[in-house]
Amino acid sequence: MAANGEVKHHRAVIGNENNFWLYSSRTGFDLTHPPKPDSAPVTPSITIKTTNVPITIDPAKSALIIIDMQNFFLSPAFGRKRGAGHAALDQLAQVAIPAARKAGIRVVWVNWGLSDEDIAQLPPAVTRTFGFEVVNDEEGVMNGNAFERKGAGDGVDRHGDTGVLGGHTQFEDGKKGRKYKGLGSEMGVVEDPETGDEVDAGRMLSRGAWNSALYAPLDKIYEEGTKLSSRPDVWIHKNRMSGMWGPKTDLEQFLEKEGILTLFFTGVNTDQCVGGTLTDSLSKGFDCILVKDGTGTTSPEYAQQCFEYNAANGFGFATTCKDFADGVESAPK
Repeated sequence: MAANGEVKHHRAVIGNENNFWLYSSRTGFDLTHPPKPDSAPVTPSITIKTTNVPITIDPAKSALIIIDMQNFFLSPAFGRKRGAGHAALDQLAQVAIPAARKAGIRVVWVNWGLSDEDIAQLPPAVTRTFGFEVVNDEEGVMNGNAFERKGAGDGVDRHGDTGVLGGHTQFEDGKKGRKYKGLGSEMGVVEDPETGDEVDAGRMLSRGAWNSALYAPLDKIYEEGTKLSSRPDVWIHKNRMSGMWGPKTDLEQFLEKEGILTLFFTGVNTDQCVGGTLTDSLSKGFDCILVKDGTGTTSPEYAQQCFEYNAANGFGFATTCKDFADGVESAPK
């Protein structure tokens, strides 16, 4: 502190020589990742207001990560009522995605998309989350074919309860009383709310299935983004809650190839797949920013609040779609 009582300007270099931030008490955190701490400022750059302190980013090294905005989680075809995920969709479609496109920030869609091999190798804790199939104990389930999906058993919730009929949308369709039998199981025919036509929903959260497609209007927004001449949108499959759970997931490999280090996290559910991907990204050395109103969850409100608090005060930073867009608009032209 200066003799007159004023706080002196102070700076810091945080991290290591291969991955560092710059800090200034006047301007906040610089996440542009220049070659060296004393390199010329990275241009173009964008300064964004966050919950606690401004951050400055390089749009070429940044991505808007949109997680699991799929029919399975959002469509009324599966009994989903309007909620926090739909409110997040509105903010993404109207504010955050247009701002990202304007700034040249890559939009990366990270979605459940299981292959047959993925389904065969799922561990029990992941399988159980989406319910599972049981058979009558007189049928000899443990005799020789215990790991083969029969398809003729009964669907139960994650606690093994067979009595889930009556509105439990995680495990049943909410309309016809059909109970689902877990990841990779057939979900039957549903009504497409966009067209009114009956469609085969396909296998739960499997690649190419209707239930795994992006919920409208995000499907059209994604298709438009794939046609961009520079930094087009990309779709990356994941096979766990987190898109960054393994030594080198498809998402991590893509980000490394593109030189992307700064990640703005959006989608559903905040405290589950969004949060899992964010915390794993943190541990792998990425810059993590939670876009609060660009996320939503079906969990109790305190789950959202908990993740927003930790994102702002420990995992990285927290911002809003408006502050993200305002930063883009205010950036030097």
